[in-house]
Amino acid sequence: MYTFLSKSEQETIDFANKLAEQLNIGDLIVLSGDLGAGKTKFTEGILSFFGLEKEISSPTFTIVNEYNTQNKNIYHFDVYRLSSVDEFYAIGGEEYFTKGICIIEWGELILQALPPTYIQINFERNDENPNERIIHINPIGNINKNILETIERICK
Repeated sequence: MYTFLSKSEQETIDFANKLAEQLNIGDLIVLSGDLGAGKTKFTEGILSFFGLEKEISSPTFTIVNEYNTQNKNIYHFDVYRLSSVDEFYAIGGEEYFTKGICIIEWGELILQALPPTYIQINFERNDENPNERIIHINPIGNINKNILETIERICK
């Protein structure tokens, strides 16, 4: 597990932007943390790498937002409102995993639907400084070497 201390929203966005450089179709990022902890800002950083920062919106009511780039699709899920993993299967959620880069907010609610390889990122507020976030990154399964090296470099 790796830990990164973000001192501002911009640092969270920058972290995600650097990670996005290494993401490919089939990569999955699961974001966890309280409301307002930084999950959507992190997603904004991923999207900004692909020139989509102005298009981000929270998928809370639609479950998934699809973003199309020239060579990669990005699927941004928010599964908070799902009552069970069966609802995720009912929308064909697992079919997205091989079609593009997937970002799932509240993904811990559908763990049994996740493939064996993904990056778990947990956001915590720093009680001593309201602008800071403690970001824990846990690579699960056989993560691409370039992604791991990028995470290590960012967290130093």
